[in-house]
Order: sequence, then structure tokens, then C-alpha cells
Amino acid sequence: MKEETNLPSQQVLMQKAKQVEEVIGLLGKYRVLAIADLQKVRASQLQEFKKKFGSEVYIRVIKNTLMKKALEKCADKPESRELLRYITGQNVYLFTNMNPFKLALLLERGKVKLIAKAGDVASFDVIVPAGNTGIPPGPIISQLNAVGLPTRIESGSVWISKDTLVARKGEVISEKLASVLAKLGIKAVEAGLSLKAVYLDGLIIEGSQLKVDIEKVRKDVENAHVEAFKLSVGVAYPTRENVQMLVQIAYREARALAIGAAIPTKETIKDLILRAHAEMLSLSMRIPNLEEAK
Repeated sequence: MKEETNLPSQQVLMQKAKQVEEVIGLLGKYRVLAIADLQKVRASQLQEFKKKFGSEVYIRVIKNTLMKKALEKCADKPESRELLRYITGQNVYLFTNMNPFKLALLLERGKVKLIAKAGDVASFDVIVPAGNTGIPPGPIISQLNAVGLPTRIESGSVWISKDTLVARKGEVISEKLASVLAKLGIKAVEAGLSLKAVYLDGLIIEGSQLKVDIEKVRKDVENAHVEAFKLSVGVAYPTRENVQMLVQIAYREARALAIGAAIPTKETIKDLILRAHAEMLSLSMRIPNLEEAK
């Protein structure tokens, strides 16, 4: 009976088994396993990430079948098998002890904008700004108008009359729009590693949950600090941040109380004399009226 030539050789099987064991070793070495989408990621970007992270993050492209086998055989981390549903398409795997939110932020900052092709999905709202396109009049006018861009001719070139939204985030870019954006040099898509999911100490975190708006968080913290400061001052709860203001408030209230009760102190004597003088003048102005009344 003739052997089937398409069956994997013993050597290939041994190599695959070795790779699976290597992955199991990595799962035991690192606390975090992250799955990132490799679609539209350039080889140069991947190398840049590897260089940037150094020893903090071990980045490796592994076949999905091998990664699934490794997760299924990893007895030390049974919860990691929940990642199996995220292992689809082209992926790159990141092993690290870094905080997943920090990792997601660094990957987000490493993304680059690219010219869109037909069928690409807009990574953000795409707005074509008003101004000179630098393109002479011709077929370009009808092409711009076809995607909703208002135009005018001025100084021998085509101008966009006003800022125009041509695609919203998440919308598929048509062939016509992709062609126009390319002519205008407008980049509508981002390329880079986007996390699908992360495994951390038995917990599965989806990529969407790792996205943090740093500016919003900063403003929220600032607002919380202001409100906490106002509350602590209102209830006279001393802290390192408010003790100076509490002392100032206490001083003003004590001084006002001492003046109201006519208690002479080094701080109040001047005000008490001024008040007594003012009352004396007021009284002296009333004496002639009292004598006339007699």
C-alpha cells in the first residue's frame, strides 16, 4: 500500500510539539498573555514594537492551532482556555508582566495612519478640510462632488469650499472615496497592534475594556480632588492639603467672634477702638437733637 505523501512527517510533528511546549513555558513564566490583531500591521512596525519593549514584552507570531493546543494543555492556568474564542484570524501574541492597561496604551500610541484602500474601515471620523487642493480643474471636480465635497475654482486650482465629513468612524470606505482621499493625501485608517483580549491571573479582559481616555481620567481625578477638598473644608476635616485654609478660616471666625463680644486681644484691639470711636461719633451727633427735644 502506497503511503500518502501529504501526511506530516515525524520531524514536523516533533517541531510542533516542541513549539507547544515552548508556549506552555511562556505561559508559566509570564502573568499576562495578550492576543493582538495582526491585520494591516507592517513587519517594520512589529520590529519597532519589539525593539521598544525590549525584555518587558516578548512578542511572538504563533500559529493559531499551536496556541490553542498550548492553552488546552496548560494545566497551571485552566482559565486561560477562555481565550480560545478570541483566537481567530491573524494574530500576534504578547507575553509580559506589564500592567495590561499600560500595554494597551503603549500599543495605541504606536499606531500609524495610512491611506485607505477600498473596503477599509475608517478608524475615526474622516473630515476633509476646506482649502486649496493644489489640483488643476478637470475630472477631479466631478470626483470630489461625487463623494459630497463642495468645490470652487480659484487661482487656477480646485478648492474645497468647507470642512466636510466624508466618513464616520467604523464606516466602510468606498472605492470612489478611497481614490479621492488618496489624491488629497488624507489618511483615514490606522495600522498597529489592537488587543483582542488579555489573560491576567485568571481574569480575561476584552480589548475594548482596556481602552482608557487619559485626558478624561485626568479631568475626572481633578474634579474629584476639587469636590473632596471642598467637602473636607466644609466639615472641617484637617488634611495636609487643607490645613492651612482651615487655620485661616478658624482665625477669621475667632477674630470676628472676639470683636463681636468686645474681647480685647492683640489682634482685635485696633478694631475695637475703631468701633468704639465710630459709636462715639454716632452718639455725639445725636446729642444736639436730644437737647432740642427738651
